[in-house]
Amino acid sequence: MAELQTEKRKRKPKILAFINDSCTGCSGSPVCQDLCPVEDCMVLVQNEAAPIFPRIWVDPLKCIGCKKCTSKGPIGTYLEGCPWNAIDMIDLPEWEGENGELPY
Repeated sequence: MAELQTEKRKRKPKILAFINDSCTGCSGSPVCQDLCPVEDCMVLVQNEAAPIFPRIWVDPLKCIGCKKCTSKGPIGTYLEGCPWNAIDMIDLPEWEGENGELPY
Protein backbone atom coordinates (compact mmCIF):
# COMPACT_ATOMS: atom_id res chain seq x y z
CA MET A 1 0.00 0.00 0.00
CA ALA A 2 1.23 3.52 -0.78
CA GLU A 3 2.38 5.85 1.97
CA LEU A 4 -0.56 7.91 3.24
CA GLN A 5 -0.57 11.68 3.13
CA THR A 6 -1.72 12.98 6.51
CA GLU A 7 -1.07 16.71 6.16
CA LYS A 8 -3.54 19.27 4.82
CA ARG A 9 -3.21 19.73 1.05
CA LYS A 10 -1.25 22.76 -0.03
CA ARG A 11 -3.65 24.04 -2.71
CA LYS A 12 -6.97 23.20 -4.30
CA PRO A 13 -6.79 20.49 -6.97
CA LYS A 14 -8.05 21.13 -10.51
CA ILE A 15 -10.25 18.03 -10.34
CA LEU A 16 -11.94 16.05 -7.57
CA ALA A 17 -13.02 12.43 -7.33
CA PHE A 18 -16.80 12.13 -7.09
CA ILE A 19 -18.63 8.88 -6.38
CA ASN A 20 -21.75 8.41 -8.47
CA ASP A 21 -24.78 6.21 -7.80
CA SER A 22 -23.11 3.11 -9.31
CA CYS A 23 -20.93 2.59 -6.20
CA THR A 24 -21.47 -0.76 -4.51
CA GLY A 25 -18.75 -0.35 -1.88
CA CYS A 26 -17.17 -3.50 -3.34
CA SER A 27 -18.89 -5.58 -0.65
CA GLY A 28 -17.16 -3.67 2.13
CA SER A 29 -13.62 -3.92 0.67
CA PRO A 30 -13.36 -1.06 -1.83
CA VAL A 31 -10.13 -1.10 -3.85
CA CYS A 32 -10.30 2.65 -4.48
CA GLN A 33 -10.03 3.32 -0.74
CA ASP A 34 -6.83 1.28 -0.49
CA LEU A 35 -5.29 3.03 -3.49
CA CYS A 36 -5.97 6.58 -2.28
CA PRO A 37 -2.74 8.13 -0.93
CA VAL A 38 -4.61 10.50 1.41
CA GLU A 39 -5.66 9.28 4.84
CA ASP A 40 -9.44 9.27 5.37
CA CYS A 41 -10.19 10.85 1.98
CA MET A 42 -12.33 7.96 0.73
CA VAL A 43 -14.66 6.77 3.46
CA LEU A 44 -16.99 3.78 3.45
CA VAL A 45 -20.43 5.03 4.55
CA GLN A 46 -23.95 3.64 4.74
CA ASN A 47 -25.89 3.91 1.50
CA GLU A 48 -29.24 5.53 2.28
CA ALA A 49 -30.76 4.21 -0.96
CA ALA A 50 -29.69 0.61 -0.23
CA PRO A 51 -28.75 0.27 3.48
CA ILE A 52 -27.32 -3.25 3.17
CA PHE A 53 -24.73 -2.02 0.63
CA PRO A 54 -22.19 0.51 1.90
CA ARG A 55 -20.73 3.03 -0.52
CA ILE A 56 -17.71 5.31 -0.75
CA TRP A 57 -17.85 9.03 0.02
CA VAL A 58 -14.95 11.32 -0.98
CA ASP A 59 -14.04 14.14 1.40
CA PRO A 60 -13.69 17.15 -0.94
CA LEU A 61 -11.38 18.88 1.55
CA LYS A 62 -8.90 16.00 1.36
CA CYS A 63 -9.04 14.88 -2.29
CA ILE A 64 -5.91 15.94 -4.18
CA GLY A 65 -7.21 14.95 -7.64
CA CYS A 66 -4.43 12.41 -8.22
CA LYS A 67 -6.72 9.87 -10.00
CA LYS A 68 -5.03 6.93 -8.27
CA CYS A 69 -8.49 5.70 -7.24
CA THR A 70 -9.42 5.35 -10.90
CA SER A 71 -6.27 4.14 -12.59
CA LYS A 72 -4.44 1.35 -10.78
CA GLY A 73 -5.89 -1.86 -9.45
CA PRO A 74 -4.58 -4.47 -7.02
CA ILE A 75 -1.11 -5.93 -7.56
CA GLY A 76 -0.30 -3.35 -10.24
CA THR A 77 -3.10 -4.26 -12.67
CA TYR A 78 -4.74 -1.40 -14.49
CA LEU A 79 -8.50 -1.15 -14.28
CA GLU A 80 -8.97 2.06 -16.30
CA GLY A 81 -11.37 3.13 -13.62
CA CYS A 82 -13.61 1.61 -11.01
CA PRO A 83 -14.98 -1.81 -12.04
CA TRP A 84 -18.46 -0.37 -11.51
CA ASN A 85 -17.71 2.97 -13.24
CA ALA A 86 -18.61 4.69 -9.98
CA ILE A 87 -15.80 7.26 -9.79
CA ASP A 88 -16.03 10.42 -11.85
CA MET A 89 -13.28 13.03 -11.91
CA ILE A 90 -15.00 16.40 -12.10
CA ASP A 91 -13.53 19.85 -12.63
CA LEU A 92 -13.27 21.86 -9.43
CA PRO A 93 -15.31 24.83 -10.81
CA GLU A 94 -18.15 22.43 -11.67
CA TRP A 95 -18.06 20.90 -8.16
CA GLU A 96 -17.92 24.32 -6.50
CA GLY A 97 -20.81 25.56 -8.68
CA GLU A 98 -23.03 22.82 -7.26
CA ASN A 99 -21.66 22.60 -3.70
CA GLY A 100 -20.08 25.96 -2.83
CA GLU A 101 -16.49 27.14 -2.84
CA LEU A 102 -13.92 25.04 -1.03
CA PRO A 103 -11.85 26.99 1.52
CA TYR A 104 -8.49 25.63 0.26
